[in-house]
Parts: sequence; structure tokens; C-alpha cells
Amino acid sequence: MRRVRFHAYGGPEVLRVEDAEEPVPGPGELLVRTEAIGVTLPCVRRVRGDGNGGGDPLPAMPGGEIAGVVVGRGADVTGFAVGDRVTSLTLTGSYAELALAPAFLASRIPDGATAVEAVALVRSGHVALAALSTGAPRGAESVLITGAASGTGHLAVQLAKLQGVPRVVAAVSSAAKAEFLRGLGADEVVTYDQESWGEPVDVVLDGVGGELLPRALAASAPGGRLIFFNSGGGTVPAYELLAGDRTITGLTMRRFAVVHRTRYEQHEAQLWELARSGRLRAAVHAELPLAEAAKAHEIIEGRTNLGKVILRP
Repeated sequence: MRRVRFHAYGGPEVLRVEDAEEPVPGPGELLVRTEAIGVTLPCVRRVRGDGNGGGDPLPAMPGGEIAGVVVGRGADVTGFAVGDRVTSLTLTGSYAELALAPAFLASRIPDGATAVEAVALVRSGHVALAALSTGAPRGAESVLITGAASGTGHLAVQLAKLQGVPRVVAAVSSAAKAEFLRGLGADEVVTYDQESWGEPVDVVLDGVGGELLPRALAASAPGGRLIFFNSGGGTVPAYELLAGDRTITGLTMRRFAVVHRTRYEQHEAQLWELARSGRLRAAVHAELPLAEAAKAHEIIEGRTNLGKVILRP
């Protein structure tokens, strides 16, 4: 089979397409023949050695989102059979024709839906819904979303409006993304370099982090909540939390799927129902062959994508 690995940390140029033996599923794992693979900012940062990926031994393989057909099962796997069409998060090795996926993070793709639709909708939608439910905007409370044109961000904008949030602010790298986001329901669009991001909000969903984290926190009103679900790190003075009576809550989908299992499954059903009804649109910015993984990373690094970037094996 073909897979993509990197033997040194760096930019898109370090990604290499290689031939490899087929992986063997271990306990609790599914072996999936991939049909669509999601490319995300955490994947890009991992290849660069930034954030959580800095300690990975080399050579390494990006992890992320996949959709395809189950072709093998490890021990102790129940609820899935060979031939099932599934989508899942993989911890490593997602850029490959065959990938291993934890069964507890996998779910079936409904009849009539494509693998591309599943990758664009499910994982990013799970993150968006988990962040919104953790931030829990209520009543007249407002929400700001960083990385708002990303695979997760553009779904979060739509889901916030569907939940009745009266003011949704989309924060992005370029004003060129404003029309796209307003078309999805954003009430305001701000760019990172603006001196002001407008009136403070009650809830911030931060999918970017890093140097942007202090700005994101400063955009929240006294008593505000920031939900931190990015891989970019970042620091803020503890005094900023105390002085503004603000909170920062970290969110990882691996833990959310275990601790809040019922809610996780409800979110899955909700995402597909909203997509089928046309109320939620998972935008696909580009579909590229696996051999062009480097080009996919260039798109993410250039912050030009409007929605999901997908690789096709």
C-alpha cells in the first residue's frame, strides 16, 4: 500500500509518499481502506513539530480523519463488520490507503452519503458541537470563533446560528473570507490584524491558539468563557482570568467521546440530520490525490481554505 510519512520536521516539503506493508489491526482497532482523508491544522503543526507533535519519534505519520470501508478487525471489536462504511479519527497513519482506527471513535456512514461528505462533516462537526456544548451560550449571549473558515470553524458558525445565538463573530486571517462566512450566517467578520474585534463576546471558541490566544481571551467580556480546542498552545497571564472573572476550558475529542459518550452519539445523529435537511453545509475547499499531500498542507499553511481540504487515495 501507499502511505505518507515524514522523516524530519518541517514544511510540506518533508512529506514523502512511500510503499509499506499493510498494517495489522490490534485489540479494539479497525483496518479501514480509506476513500477520503481529512487534512487539518493539527496535522500540519505535527509535521512541523509544533504543539503536541513536537515529541514524536521520527519517522512519523500524520494522524487525523478518515472515511472508507472496514477490511479487518482486531480482537474485542464489536458493532462493526467487514464491509461496513465508516468514518473515524486515527491517532497516526491516516495519510494512507489502509489505516488503523480506534473502534470507539468510529461510526457508520449513512446510506446515500459519500466518504468525502463524512470526512467534511463528522469529525469537524463533532469538535464544533462539543465546543459549543462546553461553552454553553444561552439567551442573548454572543460567540466568537477563531479559524472560522476552517473545516471546524465554518461548521461552528452555522451550528451556533442554528442554536439561536443572536450574535456570531467570525475571526479569520483575511477579509477575503468574509463573504463566505456571512453566507453561512456570521453576523460579523473580523480579521486577526484588526485593532479591535468589536464588542466583547460571552463565549470564545478558539481553534487557532498560539500568539492569537491572548487576543481571543481579550475579546471575551467579564465572566466570559474560552473553549480551547486547538493544537497551537499559547499562554495568558493568570491575572487576566482573575481580573475578568474569565475561564479557559480545554477540549479534546478523545476524552469527550469517552466521558460524554451519550452526548457524543447524540451529536453524531444531529450532524447527519442537519446535513440531510440542508440546514448544515459542510464545505469542501479542495480534493487532492494522496500523492499531493504536500500541496494540501500548503493550502492549510497559507490559510486560504474555505472549508475542508481532503486527500483521495
